[in-house]
Amino acid sequence: MNLPLIFSPEVAKARETGAPLVALESTIITHGMPYPQNVETARRVEAEVRAHGAVPATIAVINGSLHIGLSDEELEALGQAKNVAKLSRADFAACIAQGGTGATTVAATMIGAHLAGIKVFATGGIGGVHKGAELSFDISADLQELARTPVTVVAAGAKAILDIPKTLEVLETLGVPVIVNGQDQFPAFWSRESGLPAPLRMDTPAQIAAAMEMRAAMGLSGGQLVANPIPADAEISREVLAPVIARAIADADAHGIAAKKVTPYLLQRIFELTEGESLEANIALVLNNARLAAQIAGALAA
Repeated sequence: MNLPLIFSPEVAKARETGAPLVALESTIITHGMPYPQNVETARRVEAEVRAHGAVPATIAVINGSLHIGLSDEELEALGQAKNVAKLSRADFAACIAQGGTGATTVAATMIGAHLAGIKVFATGGIGGVHKGAELSFDISADLQELARTPVTVVAAGAKAILDIPKTLEVLETLGVPVIVNGQDQFPAFWSRESGLPAPLRMDTPAQIAAAMEMRAAMGLSGGQLVANPIPADAEISREVLAPVIARAIADADAHGIAAKKVTPYLLQRIFELTEGESLEANIALVLNNARLAAQIAGALAA
């Protein structure tokens, strides 16, 4: 069976010329923000990648085809689509086989990027170990994907709604390098600091690219997580966020929210409780990650 892989003209040209490429996820479009802000943000992120010397490749499944790079019309249509599946490793292939449409999470975007030969991926924050996972067993497939798929993922740390210490413990157990860009403390998505030390620190895109190439040379499986702190002028401190997150989690429990619905619910509830400030911070950190990812991709291409 042939894989129905469709490259946008821009991505196809980059592959031919060896230009640096940066993968981008699509759940931020379908499950992360309302229309039209979702499409506007996606366009801004793609523009940020281009402005820093790389080509963006937003990944999504549309009518049973795996698209690597979306046209402006496809991006607009996806931003307004209803009942779009949220795809991870477990249901990715089934969606394609059944001719479905789905947006890719971190795990699925990593798989798509690897299939397309793209080594760097920019996102907002990775999934991880949810609070109370010792009872719910709610652990994101993103962590296992980082351990098996050779893609460098640039994120603003793990989402602050998670149990970050346990998330870092699982990543260490899985042998995933966690590299913090430019500081000695692991960031926590909307906040620059989590109170936890950086497992590794690197200060330049060239150092991060070299670490990735060395892993490949050594035959080590999996990718690496680059934790890029949100810009200081855009952050929300963890002291401010802690009670907001606690209330959002309590609300989710009270409404019986579970499985794939947990993260979208919590992000929406935090948006409401912060009167939109969390979304503004989210946009700032995604743009910041796109810049760094483009620079890492450029260093790899060089």
